[in-house]
Parts: sequence; C-alpha cells; structure tokens
Amino acid sequence: MSGDEEANPVREEKPASALIEKIQQLGATNVPQMSNDSRIHCMTIIGQIEGHLALPPQNKTTKYEHIIPQLVAIEQNPKIEGLLVILNTVGGDVEAGLAISEMLASLSKPTVSIVLGGGHSIGVPIAVSCDYSFIAETATMTIHPIRLTGLVIGVPQTFEYMDKMQERVVRFVTSHSKIAEETFKDLMFAKGNLTRDIGTNVIGGDAVATGLIDEVGGLGKAMKKLNELIDLQKGEQEALIQ
Repeated sequence: MSGDEEANPVREEKPASALIEKIQQLGATNVPQMSNDSRIHCMTIIGQIEGHLALPPQNKTTKYEHIIPQLVAIEQNPKIEGLLVILNTVGGDVEAGLAISEMLASLSKPTVSIVLGGGHSIGVPIAVSCDYSFIAETATMTIHPIRLTGLVIGVPQTFEYMDKMQERVVRFVTSHSKIAEETFKDLMFAKGNLTRDIGTNVIGGDAVATGLIDEVGGLGKAMKKLNELIDLQKGEQEALIQ
C-alpha cells in the first residue's frame, strides 16, 4: 500500500447512515433487497395525504410522490411477496388518495391494510383497496362528502366536478368492500353525527358491521392473514406450473 493510500483511506458509507437518511426523507425504510430480509414490506400512511399542493412544514404528511415509486419497486422486487399497509390518517388530497388506492388495488402481490387510530376521509378508499382489511377496536373512520376549500369560480361547473369526483370515491369503496352503495351514501350524507358537519364517524366493530372493513384486529392478526394470503398465492402458482 502506498503512502498516499495510507494517508487518505477510502471511507465507505455505512449502511446504517443511509437507512437513517431514508427514514428522514421518506418516513420509511428502503425496500428490502437482500434474500435474508422479510418477505413482507410495511408501508405507513400517516398524517395528511399531500397531493399537488405542499402543506405547511409543521403538518405531518404522507406525500403521494413518495408512495407511488415505492409501490412500483415493491411490484418489481421478487424478494417481496406481500405488503402490509398501516394507516393513521386524517385524509387529504382526493386525487392523490385515489391514485394511491388504485395502485394498491392493482398490485399483483397480496396486500393487507390495518387502520390504527384513524382512517378518515380519503383514507377510507386506501383502507379498502387492499385484499383484506383490519381495523383496531378503538380506531375510527370518518365518512363524509367531498369538500372544497378556497375561492370557487363558476359554481355550477365546480359542483359538477365535485359530484363526479365524489361518485368516483363511492364506486371505488363499494367495489372494493362489502358495503352496499346505499349504505355508504347514507353514512356519507347523514346529519347530526358530526358536530357542525355532515357525515358519520364509525368506530372499530361498526366499520365491520357495515361491511366497510373485513375484520377487527391488530398487528398480529394482520400479519397472520397476510402470510396466509402469500402462501395461498404461492400454492396456486405452483399448481398452475404442475
């Protein structure tokens, strides 16, 4: 080894520091790459879902431009066999939430969601987009009509746009859960359940009773169900090969 090499040793970046940076930037760890990593990837959707407009820095947000590349990477990574989605969100941008929901629903790998704390507003479509959904006994989900804040120009056109957007949400939720369209709309437009508002707050078992969520349960049940779905899919694929 030369003197220059001894004086200026090459320093390799520590994997731990790269992982910490990833958590700070995206709020999530790297998608597993090594064969000894878990076959399940965990994705968290927390705070407010940020869409086309940047929210104030003090807001806890989930940025859809961070979620979508992760979903693409999960779909392409053969080491990942299932996805666990954990929600504690107040809702947020409708189009961004629907985009995340559509991508989750279109994944070819088994997916399970669990609502902890809250899965409000546009968090409802995200929760039901997975193959199977859980909700904690004390968790809540707020179902209400789409709202618009700020200056509204052209009231008839704006109302028509919001009505069509709302219908997209209704169709998605009812097609990815067991809740009937009429029941969902009744919950959405109910008066008196929320203070000075329109909509309904459903808690734990109530969400299951309406058919919105599949089962009341926590992390243990969610992991068990996801592993069952992974094994079932692998069995079906092996049967096709034979």
